Amino acid sequence: MHITRRGALAAIPALAMLGLAAPARANQLEAIRRAGRIRIATDLAIPPSGMMDGQMRPTGSDVEVAQALARDLGVQLEFVPTVGATRIPNLQTDKADIIISTLSVTPERARVIQFSKPYAALASVVGGRRDIAVSSLATLRGRTVTTVRGTTQDTELTPLANEHGFRIQRFDDDATMVTAAVAGQAELVATSATLVGQIAQRAPQRGFEVKFTIRNFDLAMGLRQGEPQLLEWVNAWIDANVANGRLNEIYRRFHG
Repeated sequence: MHITRRGALAAIPALAMLGLAAPARANQLEAIRRAGRIRIATDLAIPPSGMMDGQMRPTGSDVEVAQALARDLGVQLEFVPTVGATRIPNLQTDKADIIISTLSVTPERARVIQFSKPYAALASVVGGRRDIAVSSLATLRGRTVTTVRGTTQDTELTPLANEHGFRIQRFDDDATMVTAAVAGQAELVATSATLVGQIAQRAPQRGFEVKFTIRNFDLAMGLRQGEPQLLEWVNAWIDANVANGRLNEIYRRFHG
């Protein structure tokens, strides 16, 4: 399916099109079209959502979603490499127009950016070696849980660490955390179920598995606040590509 410029503009209220109800700054949707490019912040080191293939080209589920969105908008795509902690700052400092990078919807984030409609889901979990008897927060006492700074797992577990008597070890990006787990330097990780699966594939001798679910999150695209036209176009695009099965096909192909 291709969402045309005419179709997207038709969804914008008449007053906004005339500029009578426009925000003080320029309409970001029109600015993207005039520039002929969209800058999308995507972490390219969290397979299978974002990664580099054998020819050092970006690939993964978030990469393909970003590519499809840019193509339907009729502009060139520029990836802005990011990690978990820099996704929102990249947006706020105008280094990126949109975040498409396993961004979970949380009330805290919704206070500083606006979210699109969900386009996928994420299971936030604690994973670890099969021989470690962990099944809940209460059973983490005395153990160290490794996670990535600034992620939902970090913000969820940090306030609970003292109460339940466990320690948190933080890395700056998912790739470093996965490498630590594969090398035996992290026995428990708080991350997505998909990344636990990646650890298990890369180090089958360690027997990594999901121990318990922290929470299930919707994944959405992140946009700067005060951009109703861009948000409306993105939401219409998500609706159309959920309905036609395109987003589901991408997610199934990379995440199983």
